[in-house]
Amino acid sequence: MRILLVEDDSMIGESVRLGLRQDGFSVDWVQDGRAAELAMETESYALVLLDLGLPKKSGLDLLSAWRRQDNHVPIIILTAHDAVSERVQGLDGGADDYLGKPFDLDELAARIRALLRRQAGRVESEIRVGDLVFNPVTREVTYKGALVVLSAREIGVLEVLLERPGAVLSREQLESRVYGWGEEVGSNAVEVHIHNLRRKLGQKLIRNVRGVGYMLSQS
Repeated sequence: MRILLVEDDSMIGESVRLGLRQDGFSVDWVQDGRAAELAMETESYALVLLDLGLPKKSGLDLLSAWRRQDNHVPIIILTAHDAVSERVQGLDGGADDYLGKPFDLDELAARIRALLRRQAGRVESEIRVGDLVFNPVTREVTYKGALVVLSAREIGVLEVLLERPGAVLSREQLESRVYGWGEEVGSNAVEVHIHNLRRKLGQKLIRNVRGVGYMLSQS
């Protein structure tokens, strides 16, 4: 799951990036409003973590612009500003959640998962498709009742496919959702992950749509 972190404090930004990566998220980190605008124009994100007090363009201005552009990406505001008026302004401006600094990284990860569940229309924490069960909190995968050991990248690819069972996703779409900036991506990395997932979970679970991409079977 790929997230955009917009935070100008280097210590906080690095801490959040490392902490969320340990929770299975891929994080792109920018430190000013203009860089955030460019990132949103060029990449696709599952969620944005947005500071308000940014150089070059404020978080509230970014939030307002994205919502005017009909960009519905979930946004959690992270800010040291704890005045009620600013919380109200951010939420009324289109933010989906608000977390004041300092915050606990475990709570932040839980809020991210909860927001992504709501966006997907799910109430339960586990994702179930046929005999496959994925727990986003523990990162555990079971198939036909048995625990399956997967690498972090294999889980990342599977998680993206689980978002939309039956939908065909291209190799490029999977790469963009699983890998962040600066991460080395081999030319056949996605194909290798798909091959390993099929070997561990069965050949029929993930289907190859020739010339288009891959889809998770719903049966």
